[in-house]
Amino acid sequence: MKALELRKMNQHELRGELLELRREQFNLRMQRATGQLGAPARFKELRKDIARIETVMAEQSRGTS
Repeated sequence: MKALELRKMNQHELRGELLELRREQFNLRMQRATGQLGAPARFKELRKDIARIETVMAEQSRGTS
């Protein structure tokens, strides 16, 4: 997910996307715990996407772009 795409979203959409990514992260952790994880590289992608969303949300709350 690109930061430019995220900056076009409003706070409500960003919160929804963040919730979805956190759920996916939780599901991957459960798969890893049970030995069924198929794509371990997805953890890194999710962490970065979550950080991007949180950064954009902070920028929007401060009023900067």
